Amino acid sequence: MGGSNPYIDEVKYKPATKKYKVTFLPSGKSIEVDPEQIPYGHNGLPGSILDISEGLKAGLDHACGGVCACSTCHVIVREGLESCNEATDAELDELDMAPGITQKSRLGCQTVPDGTTDIDPLSVRFTDLHKWILELPNFSGDAAGSNESKLEAIQMAWDEEYKDRKN
Repeated sequence: MGGSNPYIDEVKYKPATKKYKVTFLPSGKSIEVDPEQIPYGHNGLPGSILDISEGLKAGLDHACGGVCACSTCHVIVREGLESCNEATDAELDELDMAPGITQKSRLGCQTVPDGTTDIDPLSVRFTDLHKWILELPNFSGDAAGSNESKLEAIQMAWDEEYKDRKN
């Protein structure tokens, strides 16, 4: 799909001028972003987390084609958020519909790093996490007993494990 959303103001952002790294969890897939090669795909703002995800084939969902008209590309930027453009009112309105939002939540299609810091977005939605847990070969728990706080605890444990492996 791709394109632009005629119902929102144009997003202002500073494009990156130097190479930087983005890591997607829980897969641990990383990409060194070269500003000379942006855009990687045709969805989201050029150089956005969604655009970078397409270049890496990291599988970040985007039902609206990256035009800030849904919240399926919700990411949590654990590190490097300060190097990204400010969220617009339109983005914040869409984020209100996303499950599990935090202070570091953004829409991947609207979040453009400027290259001054490496980015570490945790982009697993609770619906995906719930499904993966139920598909584990030795899972014997009660699927109905799952809730956001339990899923968030699992997600944070994965994040900590990833950070430990990085160091």
